[in-house]
Amino acid sequence: MKKKSTIIIVAIIAVIIILILAIVSGYNGLVEKSEAVEDARSSISTQLQRRADLIPNFVSTVKGYSNYEQETYTAVTQARSAVQNASTVSEQQRAASQLDGAISVWVNAVTEAYPELKANEQYRALQDELAGTENRIATARRDYNNSAKSYNVSVRRFPNSIIAGIFGFDKADYFEADSSSSSVPEVSFD
Repeated sequence: MKKKSTIIIVAIIAVIIILILAIVSGYNGLVEKSEAVEDARSSISTQLQRRADLIPNFVSTVKGYSNYEQETYTAVTQARSAVQNASTVSEQQRAASQLDGAISVWVNAVTEAYPELKANEQYRALQDELAGTENRIATARRDYNNSAKSYNVSVRRFPNSIIAGIFGFDKADYFEADSSSSSVPEVSFD
């Protein structure tokens, strides 16, 4: 009888240890995926900031060629500021869309009015930087969405869904393009 009760106690302790290890493992997996989402979101922020930082260089290059419209420049500056101040995924989406539109209008207006600007070496280098940055932003957004998908699947999958509910792991938002940004900003000056 003693041997049977000892076996039952050992079995109960083993089940409890297995449950604790499963909870710890699930929790740590969710933490890791959550951090991957934050890292990917940070990459988007970095690339959006990079693009916003290129704007003053464009402005100083264009100043030598034109008396560009203050209204257009103001729109670009405000959009740039919105990118710098965005803290959530949805704020970043709105700010990036606003900057895309402002850049497109500004660059097109300036290059149409001052065709000799197209031949400027510094302007061409900035154009290439902007195009490269747009590609980096697209890659960062894709990486973020992949991380968010992996995390969201983990949060919703059983038994992690129980652990996520207990410890407050919420679903991550996807980075989606605005309906108004169905096309890439015009950065070609040919």
